[in-house]
Amino acid sequence: MTNCKRGHLHPITQIIQEINTIFYALGFEVAYGPEIESEYYNFDALNIPKNHPARGMQDTFWVKNKENTVMRTHTSNVQIRYMENNKPPLRIIVPGKVFRNEATDATHETQFYQLEGFMVDEVTTLGTLKGVLKIFLEKFFNKKIDIRFRPSFFPFVEPGIEVDISCFKCGGKGCSICKNSGFIEALGAGMIHPNVLKNVKIDSEKYQGFAFGVGIDRLGMLKYGIDDVRLFYSGDLRFIQQF
Repeated sequence: MTNCKRGHLHPITQIIQEINTIFYALGFEVAYGPEIESEYYNFDALNIPKNHPARGMQDTFWVKNKENTVMRTHTSNVQIRYMENNKPPLRIIVPGKVFRNEATDATHETQFYQLEGFMVDEVTTLGTLKGVLKIFLEKFFNKKIDIRFRPSFFPFVEPGIEVDISCFKCGGKGCSICKNSGFIEALGAGMIHPNVLKNVKIDSEKYQGFAFGVGIDRLGMLKYGIDDVRLFYSGDLRFIQQF
């Protein structure tokens, strides 16, 4: 009889399940959507019109022989699809695979997993966003986390921010991992742009919302000290069986 080892869930799947559990306890639903997407849902409805410079940042794969069709560059497409069919208040997260035409290296892959999250209600602020992210990150990393917001630009939010978290290695004192800053860049976020709400026929005068996006692979790399994202997709059992 062949001596076979029992299989188990891939580490990315385990991370997604942990994320879903944390956000479910915070009152968020989990939503999914198509990986092959129309230009409208991937760009236009998210306030990224044709010829907008932000499209160049996405390094998009266009689907051959299918006009205006792409491999989604983010899971934000589900944000639009969900808001089209549901009325506020809304709280969802969207874990899923996305695709970028990037040069592969230790921190970049042509396919990876992203977590989109958003909340829309009559009273929603950056303070609400900070509270949600702090609870999530502290539960995910199982340690106290300090959060820092920095101004940034994303076309589907206004204002847009980069979210930094206190360094795990030095506890915020400064080291080579955090480049002596005490913080590590973790995710992008902001308040949903009024144009996005108008595109899904939600009254932007009555409702506000926040949205955030983070690489699930990156969260796993930070949590487990993994230095090369390609290990997740290598199929190397020496790596997989550690989880």
